[in-house]
Amino acid sequence: MELIECSEELIERVLDAATNVHRALGSGLLESVYEAALMMELADMGIAAKRQVEIPVSYRGQNLGLAFRADIIVENCLVLEIKAVERVTDLHLAQIMNYQKLLGFKRGYILNFNRKLMKEGIKRVSI
Repeated sequence: MELIECSEELIERVLDAATNVHRALGSGLLESVYEAALMMELADMGIAAKRQVEIPVSYRGQNLGLAFRADIIVENCLVLEIKAVERVTDLHLAQIMNYQKLLGFKRGYILNFNRKLMKEGIKRVSI
């Protein structure tokens, strides 16, 4: 299966948006606050994004009637997982990689807003 690619220019703009949010709000807030603020920032930049998108799961070609929820999907090519944690774990990485596989996206980012500098909280994930 051919994975959906995202342009580096779009990724750079999305990471700029996350940095703007972090600069304005700092660390220590709930993930939902950063998610809502990032959606506002992306909209202001003219970047199409959806929040809390259901990702259906199928097994042996049958929909299980269950779904994950991706925090933010940008331009139908990039999944963002918003975190406000002490550190990103292997479980967080597995989570976003599963989302990428289910969506068919090559790229994803974990954005951990609980860091002193946003650049320390950006984790690029490619499959």
